[in-house]
Amino acid sequence: MNVKNSVGDKPIISIVLPTYKERDNLEIFIPQIESEFDDIRIEIIVVDDNSNDGTRDLVHRLNETYKNISLVERPGLLGIGSALRDGYNLARGEYILSSDADLSFVSCDMRALYTQILTGFDMVLGYKVVSGGAQEERQKKVMTQELMLPVGKACNLIVRIVSGVGGLREYNTNFRIIRSSIWKKIDTVENRNFFLFETIFRASQCGAKIAEIPVTFHARRFGESKLNFLQQAPKYFIDLIRLRFFDGKPSA
Repeated sequence: MNVKNSVGDKPIISIVLPTYKERDNLEIFIPQIESEFDDIRIEIIVVDDNSNDGTRDLVHRLNETYKNISLVERPGLLGIGSALRDGYNLARGEYILSSDADLSFVSCDMRALYTQILTGFDMVLGYKVVSGGAQEERQKKVMTQELMLPVGKACNLIVRIVSGVGGLREYNTNFRIIRSSIWKKIDTVENRNFFLFETIFRASQCGAKIAEIPVTFHARRFGESKLNFLQQAPKYFIDLIRLRFFDGKPSA
């Protein structure tokens, strides 16, 4: 059954994809998303930080086919947090789902997030389970994801203890769904990766019911990662202390 958006229809789910030079990945990912949610009214909001790789033309072309894709063009690399906030604020759906656009996540797990939130939760997060995959992909993971796994576990443990938001495995993965009504209740200020934790913290403060499900995580297929966690870690933990104990403005 196809109930794709007609003009004026309000979507049930708004899917926000922050991008920078992800054209090749988007060309695969967006049709996969459209197929997965063929029975649900969705909108896709691509928030692009001035890519020069043809992202704009691709999004316009895909929208001619699907009629439910919009592009937010920004002047430069302003941070994933500000990109998500811009997309969330434009979302018209009852639920807002966001994901990285680099094919590290799969569309069927998007459906799993949506299915889980319908059971009575206000926010559902994905925690990463590294895929086995082909040998070449496996080798990439050995040098990247698997070597970083102990670091990620240690960081999440610190966040769990310091923040007081327990019961979660991961706090910084951009693969999640939140009720629009909850998003409208919280006030976020973070512009970079710390936004991902800030939304969890703020939602928890206002009494949101938060769940977590395992999701398959793949090595990116095209392009390069824009996140250098080790470089951002000092500011991240300063902001964690500030948010938890002082609830003030972010550090410079």
